[in-house]
Amino acid sequence: MTTMIAMQVPRAGGRLERVERAIPEPGAKEVLIAVRACGVCHSDSVTVEGLMPGIAYPRVPGHEVIGTIAAVGSQVEGWAIGDRAGVGWFGGSCGWCPRCRRGDAFACETISAATGVTRDGGYATHMLADVSAVAHVPDDLDEVESAPLLCAGITTFNAIRNSGAEAGDLVAIHGVGGLGHLGIQFAARLGFRTVAVNRGRDKEELARRLGAHEYIDSEEGDPAAALQAMGGAKAIIATVTHPGAMKAIVGGLGPRGTMMVIGIVGAFEVDTLGLLMKSASVKGWYSGVAADSEDTLAFSKLTGVASTNEIFAFEDAQAAYDRMMSGKARFRVVLRM
Repeated sequence: MTTMIAMQVPRAGGRLERVERAIPEPGAKEVLIAVRACGVCHSDSVTVEGLMPGIAYPRVPGHEVIGTIAAVGSQVEGWAIGDRAGVGWFGGSCGWCPRCRRGDAFACETISAATGVTRDGGYATHMLADVSAVAHVPDDLDEVESAPLLCAGITTFNAIRNSGAEAGDLVAIHGVGGLGHLGIQFAARLGFRTVAVNRGRDKEELARRLGAHEYIDSEEGDPAAALQAMGGAKAIIATVTHPGAMKAIVGGLGPRGTMMVIGIVGAFEVDTLGLLMKSASVKGWYSGVAADSEDTLAFSKLTGVASTNEIFAFEDAQAAYDRMMSGKARFRVVLRM
């Protein structure tokens, strides 16, 4: 086989189009992945809508990828043809710049790469990836069901485990959606007193089934006050995409508590006096690097964390993207190759 199929965005704001291309040869430090499944994430709108400056078009979106190694570059070690492989948002790192050498490979100064944004991603039968960005995928994880763990999963898992909370602490998952339904599972299985916060009561039963010990309906009253009545949150994992909702819950932090922002809302107001009086903080969190993806997959396998997905055929990528953007999907959308 010498050709591949890709669903590319021809220009910013354009619709996905099916194209046939020659299968590319991997560079010295790249691998070629035969894609089996790719999640459709809200962050794909960065590419589809042209929300980041400097994107070169046409571009193939997709950064929740699971497949198998089809070819390896001349300088690649540790990978063989047929190995299961996953790629997330993290597009790779050089390993030698000052940031990489200090353990901040996600902020590499040399390779500023994001899968499906600065380089082609997984809405395709094949894709190239920098070997530093590729994660090993356990053999017994279903590729279609597990694809969202490479972005939604790693982002919530990594934010929770870097929040400063310890076993038994109160951790609030703000939003029971594509990120939040995974965050609840991770928080409960990591041993935290898990509180789900969402508008309305329609998702309360689901949240409790996923592992939430408590539920707060933000429409019934002040969610920050409700968290304070429970003693204050050691961590709030903010997955929502509305600045007003972010602002409303910051006050729920307890002493030395941290609000981990993983939902993109732009700017929102924060009461700095409230933070100062409690030595609390608001912190953004990058998803993670390949090793973090491997940790996420291993933990999910060990504890039974699973994404709830709607599955679409690869050829229906535009319909899958539209479904995801509608906000009506329960809870992630995945393309099956």
